[in-house]
Amino acid sequence: METNRKIRVYKTYFQEFMATLTPEQRRKVNYSIDMLKTQDRVSTKFVKHIRDGLFELRAEYEGNIFRVFFIFDGNDIIVLFSGFQKKTQQTPEREIKKALAIKKEYYGTKGSK
Repeated sequence: METNRKIRVYKTYFQEFMATLTPEQRRKVNYSIDMLKTQDRVSTKFVKHIRDGLFELRAEYEGNIFRVFFIFDGNDIIVLFSGFQKKTQQTPEREIKKALAIKKEYYGTKGSK
């Protein structure tokens, strides 16, 4: 089923991550984001729930694996946080903690607007 979620980014974490990628790698990450935006259900190959409402969007290009953390804010708004290149099977705990801290900051600032 088709949908049209609004994609938002919080601060500059996501843009800073995307700036480190090659044009081809950015295109692959954007392809995964487009799926998230338009597909009602996205395969677990591309999206994984980490914990506490934090999700990981996966993109792969030429053997390199990239991850972008995001949350749902309401029914259809997705807020993209930080991203990183994954080099191990496990998502590094420090990256998860960083994303959870950004999520907490996001909700803290959201309430004060």
